[in-house]
Amino acid sequence: MLSRRLLLALFVIAGLASPATAFEAGRAGWPDTALARLQAYALVQTLNAELLSNPSATLTLDRWCAAHRLAPAGAKVVADRVRDADKPADAGIRELLGAGPQERIVYRRVRLACDGLVLSEADNWYRPALLSEEMNRELETTDTAFGRVVRPLGFSRSTLSSRLLWQPLPEGWEMGTPIPATPGGPLDMPDFLLEHRAVLKLPDGRPFSALVETYTRGILAFPPPP
Repeated sequence: MLSRRLLLALFVIAGLASPATAFEAGRAGWPDTALARLQAYALVQTLNAELLSNPSATLTLDRWCAAHRLAPAGAKVVADRVRDADKPADAGIRELLGAGPQERIVYRRVRLACDGLVLSEADNWYRPALLSEEMNRELETTDTAFGRVVRPLGFSRSTLSSRLLWQPLPEGWEMGTPIPATPGGPLDMPDFLLEHRAVLKLPDGRPFSALVETYTRGILAFPPPP
């Protein structure tokens, strides 16, 4: 992970404090330059660090969306439920959740979006017996993001794994290995850039949700500096 000092230096070089907004300027592509690759890597690592240090991915994405002006002021992340998806909890999920073989586990798949821009896709297995009736009803009948619904629980987040799915820099770049670039061409990003696996826990330590979150290239859908 990049040091705070290096991240700050990259941001200053990149001009990331510019008042120009992605919403106003259009969700432009990134050029394939060495600097753009450094900027992209720094930003993905920044989001990674924020997710690791906060219990709610939804609220973290709210702040990311606002900070990078991915939508008009005041816009919030919403959950687009994939209603025809079903992945019954296997033995591994039940073990993570501390649930017996007969306990009901609900599966919920969503796409978290900011002003229509999908920032992540998430698989969520949760224990409805540990939630209130009102929470369960909201989760079953609305598209409200899970983190927003269960926020009153005061939950914590235990990250099981954090994995970069895209490496814009070659191994050894910090030791002088040349950074590949295609002058005049676009920076080719895959659909998904980062994956987190996590468990949410009640204040008493009981796990109630197991998550697999995959973050899309939408997290970088703002124009880089010229």
